[in-house]
Amino acid sequence: GAGARAGYTFADVAWQPRIGLQVDGASGDRHPGDGRIETFNPLFPNGYYFTLAGFTGYTNLVHVKPSLTVKPMADLSVMAAMGLQWRATTADAIYVQPNVAVAGTAGQGSPWSGVYAQLRADYRFNANLTGAFEAVHYQIGDTLRRAGGHDSDYIGIELKYAL
Repeated sequence: GAGARAGYTFADVAWQPRIGLQVDGASGDRHPGDGRIETFNPLFPNGYYFTLAGFTGYTNLVHVKPSLTVKPMADLSVMAAMGLQWRATTADAIYVQPNVAVAGTAGQGSPWSGVYAQLRADYRFNANLTGAFEAVHYQIGDTLRRAGGHDSDYIGIELKYAL
């Protein structure tokens, strides 16, 4: 598995827009039953790889996430992003958190897993307290739909206090 994030901030423009791109890939088992496990195991799975919603596991996937972040105020940043997801191989399953194969997806359907839209706002209240609001809509692909899955929505609020 591997991932990278890159971006560019237009610091001299109002609201300091930042365009970003996150790209991730994690292997899947291309030949089930051959005695070799090729599926990437993230050891300590965390849904926050992509969003706070944590719909997707970091296993057997290709993930591309373009984003735009703006800072309308010094202590507030707002990000809008779209995450596109495919399976690395259709021979292996689609995985959800923490690292669970979705029944009925291994060897079935297309590589396309789905797409999610993400809106996130981060605010720094003071030197010790930060907060975040996040909304995510995940639209699943046909392989997950045929396996009994459905589109999902997530709304979350997060507060962090540090000394």
